[in-house]
Amino acid sequence: MKKKFFWRVLLIIATTLLSIVFFLPSTEVISSMPKWLRGIMPEKGIVLGLDLQGGLHLVFEVEEDKAVDITTDRILTSLRRDFDKKSLKVEVKKEADSITVSPSDMNVRKVIEDSYPILTLSGSSDGKAVYRISDNEAQRIKDSAVEQALETIRNRIDQFGVAEPTIQRQGTNEIVIQLPGVKDTRRAIDVVGRTALLEFKLLDDENTMAAQLPSTVLPEEEEKLFKDFESKIPQDDQILFERVTDKETGRSFKKVYLIKKDALLTGDYLTEARVNIDTRFGNEPYVSISFNAAGAKLFEEITSANINKRLAIVLDGNVYSAPVIREKISGGDAQISGSFSMDEAKDLAIVLRSGSLPAPMKMIQNVTVGPSLGQDSINAGVKAGIIGAILVIVFMIFYYRLSGLIADFALILNIIMLLGALSMLNATLTLPGIAGIILAIGMAVDSNVLMFERIRDEIRLGKTPRAAVDSGYDKAFWTIFDSHVTTLITAAVLFQFGTGPIKGFAVTLSLGVAINLYTALIGTKLVFDLINSKKEVKTLSI
Repeated sequence: MKKKFFWRVLLIIATTLLSIVFFLPSTEVISSMPKWLRGIMPEKGIVLGLDLQGGLHLVFEVEEDKAVDITTDRILTSLRRDFDKKSLKVEVKKEADSITVSPSDMNVRKVIEDSYPILTLSGSSDGKAVYRISDNEAQRIKDSAVEQALETIRNRIDQFGVAEPTIQRQGTNEIVIQLPGVKDTRRAIDVVGRTALLEFKLLDDENTMAAQLPSTVLPEEEEKLFKDFESKIPQDDQILFERVTDKETGRSFKKVYLIKKDALLTGDYLTEARVNIDTRFGNEPYVSISFNAAGAKLFEEITSANINKRLAIVLDGNVYSAPVIREKISGGDAQISGSFSMDEAKDLAIVLRSGSLPAPMKMIQNVTVGPSLGQDSINAGVKAGIIGAILVIVFMIFYYRLSGLIADFALILNIIMLLGALSMLNATLTLPGIAGIILAIGMAVDSNVLMFERIRDEIRLGKTPRAAVDSGYDKAFWTIFDSHVTTLITAAVLFQFGTGPIKGFAVTLSLGVAINLYTALIGTKLVFDLINSKKEVKTLSI
């Protein structure tokens, strides 16, 4: 074999073998291969997307205004604490989205201006001052809430153990989540969408209204209770419930608590949340939590100042327990119990470890794709691909004879290398991705059609097969190159601005086009050169 052919033959063989090796992790064969060989292969190979293996498609809307409202509540609590430390007798109230401070003198204004620059004075009269979060800062809080929600959801899903999730922002305040292969959809939705706002609040047992409340109600009586006591609830208090299930009868009811609105401590100080087993009470799981140094100090101060009072542990507006503080608690450790199942305790630990969402989220779309539907999509896609490939192969042989067979050789190479490239990139294959592969199969022979027609023209002009092939490839090169570049530009735009499935289509199309250039300009040309190098070919089957 001539030296100039040897390197091209070696290149074709090497890339083909590498493509096959890279594709193996996508098959069952990988499990029987040696460990050292698996170590150099892609980790997962081609991963099936949501529409092919089934799973969950969710769209959540982040309630941005609530993020501003939560920030205002935290500033309110912090302001009261600062005024108490400085022994300033100031009444601080929240009205709508504003904070009213009374009386407002120079010392009060200095505390606010020095420690809370995000607040702006919106009005003052009769010794009262009204502050609110500035418009620019409110917009920043809203944008930050969506970004923080994205990161929090990613952390939760990573710990939940979903392979190849898709999590991305859509529009201004929406988040699209795709969880392929998820079977327990209700549990996944609970983990993803839970706000996980952990708060420690004091019960207001000393208030006379606390004695008027029933100790328990049935779940269906909750709304009636709110209506009966709505006008009687003190301004700084709220009614919250603890869900309880009688172990003997299985009957559910709710304990009723009158709780102060101000949170003394929040989950922002958490460093760890883990599941433990309480062997004293029938091996019930509970969640043990730990605070950082600042949180531990604050927790110690709270428990020291409120001995013999009840402290409610509140998560997303639901009381999990309300123990009496018997003594000062040091070390920064606490526990959350509440008749959990093991899965419930694990999920609670996940959402607490990953942090609370900066604002509640509202589910606006929930689509479950069954695995059987996904398998139908795979079968239909494979069937379409095989039929398309066979039709192209038969047509090329019928129309271009031996040269068509050479083009089919390039087509097979194209498919092998495309699957290998997708596997090497651990690409997620979706139904649009399969469409991209089928389109790439059609495009795989386009280049050869252009070249073959140019070769035919050259033969009609009386050139020898060797000269006709060389001239045909040279003259068709820029036409082929231009057409492929424009397709790549289109695919790049689709990838940049499209959503998950469209990105999958863009990836397969881009790889197909790039590989097509390689197999057409190097693969088929090599075969023609090998044929013409054997002997002086007088006719070419084209």
